[in-house]
Amino acid sequence: QVTGYLDDCTCDVETIDAFNNYKLFPRLNQLLESDYFRYYKVNLKKPCPFWDDNSHCGMRDCAVQPCPSDEVPDGIRSGSYKYSEEANNRDEECEEAERLGAVDDSLSTETREAVLQWTRHDDSSESFCEADDIYSPDAEYVDLLLNPERYTGYKGPDAWKIWNSIYEENCFKPQNVKRPLASGRGESLIYLAKWVSGVCVEKRAFYRLISGLHASINIHLSARYLLQDTWSEKKWGPNVTEFQQRFDEVLTRGEGPRRLKNLYFLYLIELRALSKVLPFFERPGFQLYTGNERQDAEMKDLLLEILHLAKSFPLHFDENSFFAGNKKEAAKLKEEFRLHFKNISKIMDCVGCFKCRLWGKLQTQGLGTALKILFSENLIEKMPESGPSYGFQLTRQEIVALFNAFGR
Repeated sequence: QVTGYLDDCTCDVETIDAFNNYKLFPRLNQLLESDYFRYYKVNLKKPCPFWDDNSHCGMRDCAVQPCPSDEVPDGIRSGSYKYSEEANNRDEECEEAERLGAVDDSLSTETREAVLQWTRHDDSSESFCEADDIYSPDAEYVDLLLNPERYTGYKGPDAWKIWNSIYEENCFKPQNVKRPLASGRGESLIYLAKWVSGVCVEKRAFYRLISGLHASINIHLSARYLLQDTWSEKKWGPNVTEFQQRFDEVLTRGEGPRRLKNLYFLYLIELRALSKVLPFFERPGFQLYTGNERQDAEMKDLLLEILHLAKSFPLHFDENSFFAGNKKEAAKLKEEFRLHFKNISKIMDCVGCFKCRLWGKLQTQGLGTALKILFSENLIEKMPESGPSYGFQLTRQEIVALFNAFGR
């Protein structure tokens, strides 16, 4: 079912697959393993702004200590007193989610010194995301290569509540529709997808971006699932059953293939942003600063190669269809778009599992940065070739999030 043309685009699945798998992804993967792109500063301790976060695998019960997880003996890490059968089950579930979802933020001394200097290259700007205050004492650098996006044991009502909030509160749904929180079967998402086909292109695109992000996250946890967990080894790999439950046409009542197509739509939007932002990175003054001059120069060359490749893609999404009508209406809709997305980035602070929160925050910031680029085309075109770029600016956080989100 996932074949042929994508709605609202001139592009098809096969063209994207060939372009990505053979040309773009191998280069992008190499870039993401470099020092500049592997360290992301994040505050995992921000409180949830929307509801009291009492999820049993939330921060209070499953706190992640900022030290290498392998230094803490398993027995100490998961030690807890068990009083009742229900508490027993809950504790075990929490321990598993804590163990699988713990964030390892161990950095070498040299890296710590290098990342301190990166902050000088950051400026604040008007954005689509509620960005973390990277100067907060709670913000810490995390090595993304040590913390891959994968299955963490975070599931059930708590995880459902997050996605429910994202879809229900933020996808421009008809105001008169109010339904109680459903449990994990996804009826409300199927309902949402049905009305989406009747709304304007911008609102439809917004829904499809969120659905594409959801699909990406679900694919990653299905592809890196904990298949075997014994005292001697942990084995991660593809869990086909888990994938089918989320995407099989029959099991999802026709919705699965559409979710996967929305992932392609998300890819096209982020690819378009990369092609548009090339002038910002091409300026001689822009450096991927890590302190290692030779590697920094090599990585900038690789980065520019990737951006030129993105620009060469023959069937880009045409973002001129966005907000193209009445100027006043378009400005109102654009601001609504920005505020809705900002709200979604805040919801990420309600995710009960730290590793899921890390990747959720990173990917929403990445998509928010892509949207910021697409809506700043005039500012990018007016940038001077040298000197500071006052009209348009990207922080190191936004750059790292943009490329890692696209990498997902």
